[in-house]
Amino acid sequence: MLRDERNDAAANDSRLRHDCAYTIRCSPPTTSAGAAPLAAPSEKPSVLLQRLDRYILKMATIAAIVLLIGLTSVIWVTQALREVDLITGKGQTVVIFFTVTLLSLPALIAGIAPVALFMATLYTLNRLNSDSELIVMNAAGVAPHRITRPFIVLTIAVSLLVGWMTLSVMPTGFRMLRDLITLIRADFVANVVKEGQFVSLDSGVTFHYRERSGDALVGIFMQDRRDPNQPSIYIAERGRTVDVDGNSFLMLEKGTIQRETKNTDNSSIISFERYALNLSALSGDTTGGAGEGDGDKAVYKPRERSTWQLLNQDPNETYYKFQAGRFRAELHNRLSAPLYPMAFMLIAFACIGEARTTRQGRAFAIQSAILIVAATRIGAYMAWTASVRSPLAAAMLYILPVAAIVLSTAVILYGQTVRPLLARAAAPLLLPFSALSARFRRA
Repeated sequence: MLRDERNDAAANDSRLRHDCAYTIRCSPPTTSAGAAPLAAPSEKPSVLLQRLDRYILKMATIAAIVLLIGLTSVIWVTQALREVDLITGKGQTVVIFFTVTLLSLPALIAGIAPVALFMATLYTLNRLNSDSELIVMNAAGVAPHRITRPFIVLTIAVSLLVGWMTLSVMPTGFRMLRDLITLIRADFVANVVKEGQFVSLDSGVTFHYRERSGDALVGIFMQDRRDPNQPSIYIAERGRTVDVDGNSFLMLEKGTIQRETKNTDNSSIISFERYALNLSALSGDTTGGAGEGDGDKAVYKPRERSTWQLLNQDPNETYYKFQAGRFRAELHNRLSAPLYPMAFMLIAFACIGEARTTRQGRAFAIQSAILIVAATRIGAYMAWTASVRSPLAAAMLYILPVAAIVLSTAVILYGQTVRPLLARAAAPLLLPFSALSARFRRA
């Protein structure tokens, strides 16, 4: 009796997994005109297709969520390990450590979500084909493009997630991270740095003071070499950290600022009685470039500004005049980001969305999908980098995903006509990879 119950449970599980696909086999064959009358004895065709959509959507959604969480966790841990110095070297709490590392999550999710969707699409289609479900659907008259419906629903959700992250959450996170690092730096200077030590506040910024007198630091020396072409040295008799309107300043008294310009071999020495050095301007991020400020004021970089600010940028701002290209690149990178999930999903479907028997290898199709997605992603990165200098390059951020969407849709709808043309066009490009794959198989 126990064996019979186990057999019945296994049969029910198998029937549940293949219910949607195999129920369609009860329908009459496809007509010569291409119509697919999906009639079942007890259910309407629309009900069967809805069950089929739910079955595929559930499988793809679970795969996408698992991949997104897994990939994000791995990369987040590797980045978090780089910030351990906050606890070991800068005397911060575990709460501050996790806050700093968690503020980078929106950027990770925005970058990983399209890749996770692509991998989930490959996994789902490959599993459907391995279980012969795609073959059954094809034999029952379900057109390949009809199967894209649940994938499109999932892709729209991922695109909305990516758009929300890039347009709203990510800039807010970067700005909060900048402000938090400023507070950490001020606390580090005021309470953690020991007398007589030379310590690094950030990449390229070295700080030292001789001794402490009450709440003041005596004999201050600070070297700023973030810009190798114009290093600066701050020397002051005294200084203390103060907070003004939410900004942390290091108030220097009776000192000098020495600046050197490497290209012209010119140097200047500025004496001051009092000088307010905004610690938020001492960011280790070197992407700011010229115009970021000379230490007396904080300037938020393009990635730290809201999308609304980028769209309504003041053309008279000094930093914008120096870095207009970076503002342009950041804005177009955010606006184009939601297009890539749809492009990646359709590329995967165009490559392995057709039903294949076990004798028809799918390895080459999967490799082709991976190479196309990698080329699209690399091309987008190159366009983003080039758009700093060229407005025309910014258009490539939209052209690449739109071209991938159009070509993939053409392959899905008109595969018998388009696929041979694309295969002949791509054959010379794939020869090196085919030879490399053959070498690994022989090994």
